[in-house]
Amino acid sequence: MKRLLITFLFLLIGNGCSESPPNKENRSASEPITLTVSAAVSLKDAFNEIGYLYKQKTGIKVLFNFGASGALQKQIENGAPVDVFASAGEKQMDELAAAKAIDTGSRRDFARNLLLLIVPRESQLNISGFADLTGADVTRIAIGNPKTVPAGQYADQVLEKLRIKEVLQHKLIMAEDVRQVLDYVSRGETDAGLVYSTDASIAGENVRTVGPAPADTHDPILYPIAIVSGAKEVDAANKFVHLVLSSEGQTILRKFGFAAVTER
Repeated sequence: MKRLLITFLFLLIGNGCSESPPNKENRSASEPITLTVSAAVSLKDAFNEIGYLYKQKTGIKVLFNFGASGALQKQIENGAPVDVFASAGEKQMDELAAAKAIDTGSRRDFARNLLLLIVPRESQLNISGFADLTGADVTRIAIGNPKTVPAGQYADQVLEKLRIKEVLQHKLIMAEDVRQVLDYVSRGETDAGLVYSTDASIAGENVRTVGPAPADTHDPILYPIAIVSGAKEVDAANKFVHLVLSSEGQTILRKFGFAAVTER
């Protein structure tokens, strides 16, 4: 009963569900395959395009479930019907591997990202670096919730390493995912925020980048992908993972600002 309820809720309220655009080719309607991919919300734009390419190549429809990596991890642990998981952090994938919830042989790192400090475009505050966040005129700083959001975990590491976490604690606004952080800053609801460079790039003129977090203040921001244990569509899942890792998939990821795993 619990598993049925989880499956129902997953399908009903999947965080940011999106389906790849339809293929114009005529294909057999007998038992159509649908591949279910849970992915970090920061991958939304790139993966929607990869999903469209995948449909063109295979005729298989992709159902995406986008959200905070930690929340997606919990869904998988609780039996959500997922074929592939792509996380914005190694921690979530490591925990699923420990729980034997993924096929560890299929696991690969496929992209790298950068953590940026951003402010609203029209901000009149003098924020030119992380140290300025401690000023009395800065009252609200958005980060992802470190309990479930990898971007929030990296942000927490940065503030800790720079020794400003304690003084900023009362200023922190916890968001459900990195896109919510971006929304807060874009609308001027917070004075600053920490997001991935790929998210900042889609905000256009609504935000201004102050600068990147020093690389030595947080773990490398790597994105792993793996097939979920018990996946219903293993062959289709393998094809999707291979496409993400292929030159075509990597070109799409670079288009949306992601770096190759080997880049620094």
